[in-house]
Formats: sequence, structure tokens, C-alpha cells
Amino acid sequence: MTMQKRYWVIGGDYADMGFRQIRPGTHTIEGPFDNAQQAKAAWQNLSRQFSSSATARFAITAERVRLPA
Repeated sequence: MTMQKRYWVIGGDYADMGFRQIRPGTHTIEGPFDNAQQAKAAWQNLSRQFSSSATARFAITAERVRLPA
């Protein structure tokens, strides 16, 4: 088996500046992306869309996936 990474962009608009709870209905999950560059482009796009909101936060996360040989 071979290992591969998939990338996701996750986040949303949080209830306050503590960034502990996302406001209902604002969560965002984009992906999977095959590489970090694609995920970064999606993250930049989301960050621009929410640039006027001080309580919006997005992050890139990766997961390892086992593929059959």
C-alpha cells in the first residue's frame, strides 16, 4: 500500500474572538484537494470572502490516505 495526503480547508464564522464555537450555519469544508497548493488557493479565496469579519477563521488540514498498491 502507498500513502497519499489529501488536503481540506475548514472553518467558518465564530461566535466570538475566543474561536471556540462556530456560529450555526456558517461552517465551511472544502476539499479534498490533491496538493497543498490547491488547498492554499481555496484558503486564500475564503479568507478574502470573509476579510471584513474579525471572527472568521479558516485552516488547512491534511489527512493520510492508504491507497491499494
